[in-house]
Amino acid sequence: MQFADRLKNVETSAIRELFKLLGKPGIISFAGGFPDPALFDAEGIKQSTQAVLTDNPGPVLQYGATEGYQPLRVGISAFMAAKGATVAPEGLIVTTGSQQALDLIGKTMISPGDKVIVEAPTFLATIQCFRLYGAHIIGAPIDADGVNVDQLEKLIEEHKPKLVYLIPTFGNPSGATLSLARRQRILEIAVRTQTLVVEDDPYGELYFDQPPPASLLALSDQVAGSRDWLAHCGSFSKILSPGLRVGWMIAPPELLANATMCKQFSDAHTSNLTQATAAHYLTLNRLNATLAKVRSTYAERARVMAQSLREELGDAVEFNQPQGGMFFWARLTGAHGKSANAGEFAKRAIEQGVAFVPGAPFFAHDPDLASFRLSFATVGVDKIREGIARLAKAV
Repeated sequence: MQFADRLKNVETSAIRELFKLLGKPGIISFAGGFPDPALFDAEGIKQSTQAVLTDNPGPVLQYGATEGYQPLRVGISAFMAAKGATVAPEGLIVTTGSQQALDLIGKTMISPGDKVIVEAPTFLATIQCFRLYGAHIIGAPIDADGVNVDQLEKLIEEHKPKLVYLIPTFGNPSGATLSLARRQRILEIAVRTQTLVVEDDPYGELYFDQPPPASLLALSDQVAGSRDWLAHCGSFSKILSPGLRVGWMIAPPELLANATMCKQFSDAHTSNLTQATAAHYLTLNRLNATLAKVRSTYAERARVMAQSLREELGDAVEFNQPQGGMFFWARLTGAHGKSANAGEFAKRAIEQGVAFVPGAPFFAHDPDLASFRLSFATVGVDKIREGIARLAKAV
């Protein structure tokens, strides 16, 4: 068969391929980017599903509006308002997970050869998605405080990209959180250069101690004109259930209209049943309690992982301890003459019965071969200690 030329620009996810190696009995996996299913509020979701199928099942089992189920759009608007971001229900569309929101941005904004700036490293699926539409992707360096804004500004001025994609809060894979000062500067740069900034925020509610700085969307009220150059993607996948496949996009009206049109061609609309379930769940006043449990659980697991890394691997690795989210981003230092190649390290780790994701696939170009990602979200503290001890044997 002769497939579309666009498929030459992408390849199968390295992370998905890694999962094929995880069938070995007894393996401890830090590789996944999944929330812990033991923390899902299954009872609350069950109540909501039963309620929407009992009260008025016809509409939720029928075709619906591409823009989304109106009660859910109202619920998301209230959810965002509680986070300091003012958005009318008509100012957002519901998507099949935030992944679809990113795909719709790719469809509506990227032509072959367009330049797009992302963090280096960034979410692997975004690199793949934007490449599928022919983007030339440019990486902007990051540190513990998120993207280096001085470098980002230079890259914007040099390349004049179609858009900039950022995960400002508890990034995947970096775990980094963009400082408040940098957030404000990015909005100012967006207005001055008239560059669309896409804020992906699936992890912002997963903070451990103190809430992170306000989202770019919330801060946009303080920077005149910045709302015209900002798209925000959100999701209930990490805080409620990824199986519901409910996300959303908030964007300027023209972008939102074109994204809605493209969504019509894609799936007509996100499942009405799952939208109605999510909308009803938001009325139960259970989300805050669920989030409190998730935050405390993840915070403890992150603390134990950091402690274990220091105790077991010492100066063989370096990392910044995240203040939320689901990931550690670490680097092999090559201390004491040991290898600093995370790909080779990953193979030795599998032999020791533990898995993680090498960092190279998270870079659009010029990968840091010493880097790797560890997720603590689905692993209990005892298994974290055991898994890191196994890692130490593989260094």
